[in-house]
Amino acid sequence: MTSRAGGWALVAPALLWTLCFFVLPFAVMAAMSLARLEGRELVWGFDLGNYARLGDPAIARAVLVSLEITLTVTVVSVLLAYPLAAILAFRVPERWRRLALMLAILPFWTSYVVRSYSWLLVLSREGIVNRVLMGIGLTDAPLTLANTRFATVTGFVHFFTMLLTLTIYANLVQLPRNYARAAQDLGASRWQTFRHVILPLTLPGIVTGAFLTFVLCIGDYVTPQILGGNRELALPQVIMLQLGRRADFPLASALSVALMGMVTLAYLLSARWLRLDRL
Repeated sequence: MTSRAGGWALVAPALLWTLCFFVLPFAVMAAMSLARLEGRELVWGFDLGNYARLGDPAIARAVLVSLEITLTVTVVSVLLAYPLAAILAFRVPERWRRLALMLAILPFWTSYVVRSYSWLLVLSREGIVNRVLMGIGLTDAPLTLANTRFATVTGFVHFFTMLLTLTIYANLVQLPRNYARAAQDLGASRWQTFRHVILPLTLPGIVTGAFLTFVLCIGDYVTPQILGGNRELALPQVIMLQLGRRADFPLASALSVALMGMVTLAYLLSARWLRLDRL
């Protein structure tokens, strides 16, 4: 009995923190999503009208834009991060590995706002990218790169490639070298060794990093707001518009619950895949 009480005493701070700063706020938000606005008055009740508005063309378009950007960022970041993680794990000498990892996590040391505005300058019509393209003769006039979806994806990929690199690297450095040698001794080519041995053993790191990328990307407001130029709105931007301009807290709450539902679905899919992969 004493040990059980001691266990609850150790867990109680974390449970209290989760209850106060996650469960209760989410419950209030879910309850507010069922309320409605009558003029400027908030009427509490059980009204699913806010969720029905998820089918409105503007809101449905924002959901689609968020999913398209998030999936694009996740795929591109994985494709860039895996070779970088492999270079760090297998090609960089061990004495230089800590320095290489420190350089890899440099984007984490810069705030979202500073990093986004930096990319806005780089991709502007007078930025370095357009100057290089015009200097080597690929284009005669500056391209519109800033304030586009391309700029938003670029800003995200810059950050999340490093995040995925760390999760994949953690798997690669724990991979025994004898596995690859054994596969090659049995006649497997380098591609076959990678496809049938290395890649399956490092998929947990890829899935974990991809899930983190999905969660952080789909809920981000700052990067699309700065780099996207409001040409097409993502779901977090639509939520902020409901709060800042219309003060429509019930609709904003419903959109937030829907966003939480997408994140939860991504978690369940990734967790299920990881469980099945271990069987």
